[in-house]
Amino acid sequence: MFRNSIFKPAILTLAITLGVVMQNRPAAAAETEVLTVAGGCFWCVEADFESVKGVKEAVSGFAGGRTKNPTYKEVTGGNTGHYEAVQIQFDPAVVSRDTLLDLFFRSVDPTDAGGQFCDRGESYRTAIFASNAAQKSAAEAAKAEAQAALGTQIVTPILGDAPFYPAEDYHQDYYKSSERLAFSSVGVAVKKSVAYKRYRSGCGRDARVKQLWGSAAPFVK
Repeated sequence: MFRNSIFKPAILTLAITLGVVMQNRPAAAAETEVLTVAGGCFWCVEADFESVKGVKEAVSGFAGGRTKNPTYKEVTGGNTGHYEAVQIQFDPAVVSRDTLLDLFFRSVDPTDAGGQFCDRGESYRTAIFASNAAQKSAAEAAKAEAQAALGTQIVTPILGDAPFYPAEDYHQDYYKSSERLAFSSVGVAVKKSVAYKRYRSGCGRDARVKQLWGSAAPFVK
């Protein structure tokens, strides 16, 4: 009886204290949302969206195909059904999915069903992979708005959720890597970041996007 009379009030006091502490804790930060898009060369899409405030990370990879854990060589070789895709991880309290979808349409040529810019073939087509009903609705609204703005048909499909496979480490953050390439189509012993800029310019990405979207193109330098 003596011991119980001491510990019961102590336990009650501890419970009350914990309750007060929990009530006064700041609200947990909003969870990271993920949006997966395909916009041609994933180096370019990754570079574009990692410059957006509120985007925590953009990962280059593959989505929409049949092959599990595909390699870059397999995807670009065809017959996997995969798109070069980018998984955009963002804080919806800082940047909304609607904003990101609007930026996406204005960073690609959504009228081209055969690829993007100099890159042709199924792996370079555009697409949005909606992971839930809210993303699908937002994507459909963004597509309709972009189509009205261009005044021409947009062929970018809005697909359902699909497994995303990150590309090899070699492809991640390509646009800002100081690693040198022994040989590339745009030079010998050049940094990846330099090779990326030469590729992007030579492929005509920004020129075509600017032609389509004018001052509304968000990432054209």
